[in-house]
Amino acid sequence: MKKYIFLILLFLAGPGLSFAQMKHRGGGAARKYPSTDSPKMAATPVKAVIKPFESVITSSAVTKVGLFTVHKVDDKYYFEIPDSLLGREFLAITRYTKTPGNAPFYGGELANEQTLYWEKGPNKNLLLRVSILVNASNDTTQAIYKAVQTSNLSPIVASFDIQAYSKDKNGSVIDVTDFFRLDNQVVSIDPQLKQMMKLGMMATDRSYIQRINTFSINTEVHTVKSFTFQPGAGGGSDRFESLPIPAGDRTGAVTFELNTSFLLLPKVPMQKRYFDERVGFFADEYSLYTDSSESAKKLAYVVRWRLEPKPEDMDKYKRGELVEPNKPIIYYIDPATPKKWRPYLMSGINDWAKAFEQAGFKNAIMAKEWPVNDTTMSMEDARYSVLRYFASPVSNAYGPNIHDPRSGEILESHIGWYHNVMKMLHDWYMVQAGAIDPKARKMTFDDELMGQLIRFVSSHEIGHTLGLEHNFGASAATPVEKLRDKAWVEENGHTVSIMDYARFNYVAQPEDHISEKGIFPRIGVYDKWAIEWGYKLLPDVTDPAAEQKILLKSTSTRLESDPRLWFGGDGIIGDPRSQSEDLSDNPVRASDYGIKNLKRVMKGLPEWTKEENDFQENLQHMYKAVEAEYMNFNGHVLKVISGMYLNNKTDLQKGAVFTPVSRESQKGAVDYLSRQVFQTPKWLLDPVMIDRIGLSPLNETKKIQEQVMSRCVSAAVLLNIIACSQVSKDPYGLPEYLKDIEHGIWGELDTHGAIDIYRRNLQKIYLDKLTIVIKPNAAGEARQGAFLIIEPSVDESDVASYIKIDLAELKKRIQKALPVMHDRMTRYHLMDLTKRINKILSDKD
Repeated sequence: MKKYIFLILLFLAGPGLSFAQMKHRGGGAARKYPSTDSPKMAATPVKAVIKPFESVITSSAVTKVGLFTVHKVDDKYYFEIPDSLLGREFLAITRYTKTPGNAPFYGGELANEQTLYWEKGPNKNLLLRVSILVNASNDTTQAIYKAVQTSNLSPIVASFDIQAYSKDKNGSVIDVTDFFRLDNQVVSIDPQLKQMMKLGMMATDRSYIQRINTFSINTEVHTVKSFTFQPGAGGGSDRFESLPIPAGDRTGAVTFELNTSFLLLPKVPMQKRYFDERVGFFADEYSLYTDSSESAKKLAYVVRWRLEPKPEDMDKYKRGELVEPNKPIIYYIDPATPKKWRPYLMSGINDWAKAFEQAGFKNAIMAKEWPVNDTTMSMEDARYSVLRYFASPVSNAYGPNIHDPRSGEILESHIGWYHNVMKMLHDWYMVQAGAIDPKARKMTFDDELMGQLIRFVSSHEIGHTLGLEHNFGASAATPVEKLRDKAWVEENGHTVSIMDYARFNYVAQPEDHISEKGIFPRIGVYDKWAIEWGYKLLPDVTDPAAEQKILLKSTSTRLESDPRLWFGGDGIIGDPRSQSEDLSDNPVRASDYGIKNLKRVMKGLPEWTKEENDFQENLQHMYKAVEAEYMNFNGHVLKVISGMYLNNKTDLQKGAVFTPVSRESQKGAVDYLSRQVFQTPKWLLDPVMIDRIGLSPLNETKKIQEQVMSRCVSAAVLLNIIACSQVSKDPYGLPEYLKDIEHGIWGELDTHGAIDIYRRNLQKIYLDKLTIVIKPNAAGEARQGAFLIIEPSVDESDVASYIKIDLAELKKRIQKALPVMHDRMTRYHLMDLTKRINKILSDKD
């Protein structure tokens, strides 16, 4: 996929909701797959003795017919693999079905996924290979096809002696007992996850096959696997360190139940739809080699469900009539889900039906409750998509999908829904909407309100399972003042995409009287267009390359006619329109409005958070939530500084791809920082908070100042300002930027007023951050949280020159102001700063 490298950016990131992803003991010559209990392997393969079918699959066998016919004879399991399936690819999808208490994974989550195929071996055996699609040549008649084949050999992960041939002689019978009972990587827990969970060797005496079922296109293997526990091993991830597995600590053993689904992939893959970076779909890619190309090309194709009209409705579809798909997308609700939340989760799923109508399909997607009395269905069965409900303290939800790696066809999805996502929704809504919605002003929301909050998250996660990426640029399509226009925002919503992280309308003020329709996110015009782009068929176009040409042109036309459809991705680009947790086309004004509401929320928290038997925990928790929201606002504004707008265009489209943010907008961002950050935000230092939760005003203020200043005068930002000023028609140069920053930090030098302790800290932090830029070794390692910040060097740029000149002028201002400063601590402070500046300007470290 195309990558843009233009600017070096370091910006503050807010919290996010991702609302978007193995050996065993040998026991004889018949088993040739690796063994974890013994590294020794037979030097020479022993050829199997193939017995008559009846002597292997005896009259006592219990047989189930399906994709792989399964025979159980006493305590052994046999697969009957028809010759017609040799070379056919299938997915092996392993999920946890039951996990230990406090394990970092839950029943229904993915443990492993592989693409496999069978082939005949040289020693009367069947080989199991893993297919890894990295490079390909699709035309077998071209010479380069042979080169690709010889450079992409699929690994053999298991070998099975043929015990017997099937009765019709068109298949092979193999013993799979130990393959599943023991710990083979391709059908067990990923080894990296084992290490993180501190799992040791498999306890083979406590591991077994629980059951195997088989159906027309899939075979399901349910196993119980026990492992030793190694308390001193693994770790390194917050998720795993914060949730130790008590069973392992207390007993030295951990047991999981797993289900592996073998799902046959279509013989003829679905037609690919080539990726377009202007539309937010997940995509797979591989390198394509052809005789005529001068270099390998990345072939990227989107991930989507196979939606096709019923054969008898194709003519109607071509005429533009809505038709039902041959196979609709169905999501089942886990019966472990509390009953009162099921209707809202289902509504979030069903809300997408309107979007699919724009692609020509009616009743294309639907939610159903799991049929608990149907014993033929299993939630681990790879044929069913399920929203799984986890009894977990994690505040999250996620929407993955399992898809055919050859074509991008989505085959199923298991959505993860953690119980404590409701806690996060509560906190967001109280902080962002508490000023305008009285229902948000208590610690336990009414069921209807919480249900509607759940509904919007459900819609977001379902969007991911349909193939849609985050679109953090969607909220920027809404003019800031429209968010306060009751009629407009209730009709159109506050963002054009549910796939943005644009939670609630924090811009709206109490006097606007906006209802939930204008506060909550919803499926918007971008989402409907993205579904149309990904799912609307061109029935008469059977060549993906020809289809791509048509879509490229129509997409260009559509984007030029409706700028709201701009795709902003996951916020990693330097475009200030692409941010999480933000609203509107104007981060400065939106954040100013947001802070007005935060001040109202702060005043209300002592009353809103009251609960019997609560010892200030609610108040402390919600104070931190308000503070985090304030820092989000600051981060939104900071990204404006040195920002660059990115509008992806094809070579045939006119106009600039990169455009610097205007000088006026950047100056407005600095003005915001002067007003809302550099001037101490004392509204966050409420005396009630100091008295009730033991708030340290100095610590809280310094933390804010450190984070903002780290971004304001980082080497990356200063270098970007210079780079942008060179290509801007109205440049915002570094000297002007530094002067504007200093205007907000050093105002007392002009007014001759006393400098209080908060501002003294701010001014020292400013000098410290400049020291890091021009003397990184002298300043020591810069850190943000637990992460080491690797700042780019400014040695071969104008940055150091500008900073030194600016500091020399600042020193003169300080020396001029010193004689007229009457506050003793202010004088001491300024004398100390003079020494600090001298040290920075000195050639010595």
